[in-house]
Amino acid sequence: MAENTVFEGRLHWGGHSPAQAFNYDTFDRATRLEFVGGASIDASAPGQFNGDDTRANPETLMLGSLMQCHFLTFMAVAAKSGVTVTSYSDSGSGTLGRKDSGKTGFVAVTLRPKVGFADPADEAKLASLHERAHRNCFMSNSVNFPVTVEPDLG
Repeated sequence: MAENTVFEGRLHWGGHSPAQAFNYDTFDRATRLEFVGGASIDASAPGQFNGDDTRANPETLMLGSLMQCHFLTFMAVAAKSGVTVTSYSDSGSGTLGRKDSGKTGFVAVTLRPKVGFADPADEAKLASLHERAHRNCFMSNSVNFPVTVEPDLG
């Protein structure tokens, strides 16, 4: 990528009812994220932080971003390597914890992609394809915690 690319979005919050005291326990965490092109996401905080678990939250969006980026980069690497992928799924997990700085943040993410190939012989290339995808994933290159890829071989 020779030039910088700018991505833009907007966050909309419906506000707070003046009939209710505004404090940590009462403010509504529901928002709507909107992006150029029309994509939108209803968001909140996780339930353990007084949010709504039926909506995306910063933590699930971070995990989803890493899974989606690895998928897209893996597919690009496979296609450029002449490997035909017939299926792909991922089961990721992220750990939020206390960092060395004393601040709370992600301390680790593990991705567990499962990939199917048109030619079973291409399974021998799986580790190399994942390594190249991980090394080139924009999102994993942007975070300050380890992202581990543990391919599901089952």
